[in-house]
Amino acid sequence: MAGEGGIGPFGRILDGRVPDRDALPWYVAPVPRTIEDLGFRLVWLVVAVNLVGTAFGFWYYRVQFAQTPIVMWPFVPDSPLATLFIALSLAAWKLGHDPEWLHALAFFGCLKLGLWTPFVQLVLNGPGGIATWLYWFLVFSHLAMALQGFVIHRYADFPVGAVAVAVAWYGVNDVVDYFAPLVGDFHHTLLRAEFVDGVIDHTVVAHDLAAAAAVTLTLAATFLALATRVKKLEAER
Repeated sequence: MAGEGGIGPFGRILDGRVPDRDALPWYVAPVPRTIEDLGFRLVWLVVAVNLVGTAFGFWYYRVQFAQTPIVMWPFVPDSPLATLFIALSLAAWKLGHDPEWLHALAFFGCLKLGLWTPFVQLVLNGPGGIATWLYWFLVFSHLAMALQGFVIHRYADFPVGAVAVAVAWYGVNDVVDYFAPLVGDFHHTLLRAEFVDGVIDHTVVAHDLAAAAAVTLTLAATFLALATRVKKLEAER
């Protein structure tokens, strides 16, 4: 079903379908309804911004693509794939489709990469060795990704099968990124904190901290997706 959640003066300017909002705990739905509704009313703009971000992300990873065997390319562009997932997820909802597996991938991707990247930039990498504008762009654009992830509950139910797809994809990513690369070297985003005398050193503490953050966020996304599922089912009783 779709409702028309009032958004004050914006409601008279923007007219569009807005999905109903279930009564969910704050930890699975932390974004204020006003912001959620505005995002849904501007959904095609949000989709376009994410597609632009996807294109920029693939360009950003161009050096790493060149250093990675082609067979492992799908595991390289983590953030661009996350923005692609959310763009396709929102577009599917707007067009009346309901691929729950895609919604789950979008949620996991936005939450995981949206929080992992700011952690890495602020705690591990620092602002050195990168343009100031790009550094802060990476931080805030990824936080916006996490924010987007928390609106998916408005149109997705996160059934167990869909969550399993997302857990499998991002779980395998964690393995090949940090623990057991199948072909070539580890496939995580290049960390400036790993460069020692101009050479990448995966034995430094930064590698372990980045891995711990990635695994923790995969677990957190799993919990939040399943918690959303449970709370929605409870609300239907």
